[in-house]
Amino acid sequence: MKAVVLVGGLGTRLRPLTCNTPKPMIPLVNQPFIERMIENLRDQGITEVILAVQYLADRFRDALGDGSRLGVKVHIIEEPEPRGTAGAVKNVEHMLDDTTFVFNGDVLTDLDLQAMLAYHRARGSKLTIALTPVEDPTAFGLVETLADGRISRFLEKPRPEDVTTNMINAGTYILEPEVFKYVPPGQFYMFERGLFPVMLQTSDPMFGYPSHAYWTDVGKPQAYIEVHHDILIGKVKYPFKGKQLGDRIWAEGEVQIHPSAQLVGPLVLGHGVTIGADAKLIGPTVVGPHCTISAEASIEGAVLWDGNDIGPGAVLRSCVVGRNNRIGPKTHLLDGTIVGDDCTIGGENRLERGVRIWPGTELKDQAISF
Repeated sequence: MKAVVLVGGLGTRLRPLTCNTPKPMIPLVNQPFIERMIENLRDQGITEVILAVQYLADRFRDALGDGSRLGVKVHIIEEPEPRGTAGAVKNVEHMLDDTTFVFNGDVLTDLDLQAMLAYHRARGSKLTIALTPVEDPTAFGLVETLADGRISRFLEKPRPEDVTTNMINAGTYILEPEVFKYVPPGQFYMFERGLFPVMLQTSDPMFGYPSHAYWTDVGKPQAYIEVHHDILIGKVKYPFKGKQLGDRIWAEGEVQIHPSAQLVGPLVLGHGVTIGADAKLIGPTVVGPHCTISAEASIEGAVLWDGNDIGPGAVLRSCVVGRNNRIGPKTHLLDGTIVGDDCTIGGENRLERGVRIWPGTELKDQAISF
């Protein structure tokens, strides 16, 4: 069975992390998200994956190749210009000859795809949309259904008084090839504002598949931090590599940990990590490969990509640090701070309240302190 994964976005909300890395390639627990997503599709019966790419396509080619390493056939199709969600799938219509899954490339879910497929087929649906409940539906597009699951109305970002359901579009679809006749070729065209309303008018059978499976959009900074926490505490089914060193502490290769360092799980340490004397790491935290955590540094609830050097006495809490950064002694990165790649943050700086540092930035000692 085939699947199309929409990975054409620029990842604007996640910048500066996505300045050098496409959003679906950002690591989750030290593995590119798209790689783990493809593994999950493979494990659920998908044999061929088509990536609809628009931004940094070569990064996908370099990382995934033809998919043989992951046990599936992967095609990377670059759009000539942005085509929108439905337009991107229309662009690869010639490769689709049967029932097809379509996924948004920034959604993490442990949805049971075979159960959704059985639901789709049992109802003779031409297009089935996975639905998930949310606490505050006013920020999303509601999907109203009849008793049999047939979709009756879409309501985009409703006012509180107009909310009739808490079920929203979860970004996973099953399509039959004939629905592409409604999508104009070579144009920007969306599922949400184009194809779905058209199919309501034509009365083609279109159903919603309600599910309480884990679901989140990893494309926002706070969500990116929170999803790591959810993975490490076991809220979502998400296997990660490594051997267990202690209670909820995993290492993905050889690591060096000073005997006086304090580690409190859940923690994942990449290969080549070095942790100095009296350093403190408190989970849920992920430290990428070849990071150095110097003496007396403190890291809690943070996500570090690979190649970072964290100076003595530095404090990192609820932050994300990209690749190959140098964080100076006694510098604090707090409360949603995001540091891009190849930055040098001098000693005794204090960055907090979601500040974002762009790749290549250099801050002198005490440049930002409170």
